[in-house]
Amino acid sequence: MTTGAKRDYYEVLGVSRTASQDEIKKAFRRLARQYHPDVNKDPGAEAKFKEINEAYEVLSDEQKRAVYDRFGHNAPGSMGGAYDPFEGADPFSTIFDAFFGGAAAGPRTQRGPQRGADLRYSLRLSFEEAVFGTEKEIEYRRLEVCPSCRGSGAEPGTDPVRCPKCHGSGEVRQRAPLFNMVTVTTCDQCGGTGFVIPIPCRECRGEGRVRHLRRITVKVPAGVDGNQQIRISGEGDAGPRGGPHGNLYVALDVQPHPLFVREGNDIILELKLNVAQAALGEEVNVPTLDGVEKMRVPPGTQTGQTFRLRGKGVPFLRQQGRGDQIVVTRVVVPERLNEHQRRLFQELARTFEAETPGDRDEGFFGRIKDAFGL
Repeated sequence: MTTGAKRDYYEVLGVSRTASQDEIKKAFRRLARQYHPDVNKDPGAEAKFKEINEAYEVLSDEQKRAVYDRFGHNAPGSMGGAYDPFEGADPFSTIFDAFFGGAAAGPRTQRGPQRGADLRYSLRLSFEEAVFGTEKEIEYRRLEVCPSCRGSGAEPGTDPVRCPKCHGSGEVRQRAPLFNMVTVTTCDQCGGTGFVIPIPCRECRGEGRVRHLRRITVKVPAGVDGNQQIRISGEGDAGPRGGPHGNLYVALDVQPHPLFVREGNDIILELKLNVAQAALGEEVNVPTLDGVEKMRVPPGTQTGQTFRLRGKGVPFLRQQGRGDQIVVTRVVVPERLNEHQRRLFQELARTFEAETPGDRDEGFFGRIKDAFGL
């Protein structure tokens, strides 16, 4: 369907009249990359690009495409009866929309469906649940498509109508006398949608969405920590005008453990020993995340000595293997002794050789002096 020297828009993009929107968009992107003036310096490339852009502006819009399919280039409208979809528009704006998601300059109205908002939920986990993983059922409220109007915002039995102010474009164009400039603003009557609702839906009050209680099961993988979050795609708010749902982000709040402290994928445990256990050595019971383990404490164990239990730590997130459990000893000196214990310690004290504080430079302060070369 051509009129004069103006080529058919389908022919310009090289697609059939039954082409889908995806096929039209792919054809436009391919041709736009080939003929964009910033890339192609050949004579006539700019005119070719404008022709491609004009065809895409019409065929990518369902309303404009329907009018073009019926009337061709002789569609009734402005400019003395000729259909001109580019009246007052920037001929290079579409290429920016296609590749960068926005206009080259100036605001542009988002008329189509928009993605819904993301939501955040704080999930409390015990120390063991974070280490070994779990499943939790959560409840939260989100915006969902109104079941009464199915997202249209109009009372059932009625339909939205074309905005009388912007005539369905979603934009209001005003020409300033000075410099013959055209300003484009979002239509304040329809909010840029191109439609107004004469009778709003009673259930959603014209919003097209209502807030409902949602219950889902969250799978928490083994090895998560309190500074992480889980993204669940499509569980956020429904988008306006039938847009897709946003995402739900589950922030993890891991509770501390009375015995263990996590350091990466390792678990640290402070093991208290009495004086006799530390001096003589003993096989002791050590609590772990998997239960009680036997561990041999050698004679002469000091406060701050460490022992490593392999594979008793936190599982690596989405990997094989686990960290270790590090046992740090602390020798506990009794604060009170009964008479029998006092006599025994006094007898023990007499068996030790008398040492003056300056005879040996060992222990904590000795190690400090060695470290600094004193």
